[in-house]
Amino acid sequence: MLAAELVQRQVTVIVAGGGTASALAAQAATAAIPIVFAVAVDPVEVGLVASLNRPGGNLTGVTNLNVEVGPKRLELVRELIPTATRVAVLVNPTSAVLTEQFSRGLEAAAPVLGMQLDVLHASTDRDLDTVFAAWGQPRADALVISPDNFFYTRSKQIGALALRHAVPMISQNRFFARAGGLIGYGGSEREYYRLIGIYAGKVLNGDKPAELPVQQTTKVELLINLKTAKAFGLTVPPSLLARADEVIE
Repeated sequence: MLAAELVQRQVTVIVAGGGTASALAAQAATAAIPIVFAVAVDPVEVGLVASLNRPGGNLTGVTNLNVEVGPKRLELVRELIPTATRVAVLVNPTSAVLTEQFSRGLEAAAPVLGMQLDVLHASTDRDLDTVFAAWGQPRADALVISPDNFFYTRSKQIGALALRHAVPMISQNRFFARAGGLIGYGGSEREYYRLIGIYAGKVLNGDKPAELPVQQTTKVELLINLKTAKAFGLTVPPSLLARADEVIE
């Protein structure tokens, strides 16, 4: 609905910064107005562009690393909780493409690390309450959050639930970690939106999206909530603390 409204207003460029859903909605609304998207998924696989180097249509944009570094989050679980054998993954079933791409990487990495994955679903606030309330039945060793906008916009709520139910939670950015999550690991939000702004500026100055290669963020940030770790009786290895971009005490 919002994308259609922007098209009716004949805007010069549409910035679809709300993830895959907003990018696909903008794409469906217009083939003429330039669109700069911001997504975590592979834009070629979901049909946003023909190729990363030459998008070929009226869309180009920026991808972050939050899907690609999913397996690394399992490695961080292993490093922080060496005895972990069972890890839950929270996904939004209404985000089918993102869920599939994110889960694919974790499913490949889990057996190598000797882990079993339990997939949990939430797409409403009530679902979140249910997931965390039932955390101990059966109990996993940690929870990995999918990089979905539904969860992102509820980072404070999810962080509070993780603390209340003593859930060691690994998520994609600083907002979850600061709200009570254990670890935040993912692409730099600052770099992500800086690149989006640069591309929007290029389009406003006359560059064609078809000729602007899709950019990918390169900076990854690691945040550790030491206060949460201590509350859960976890000792963070010095080697992990030394790699952190930020330690919350």
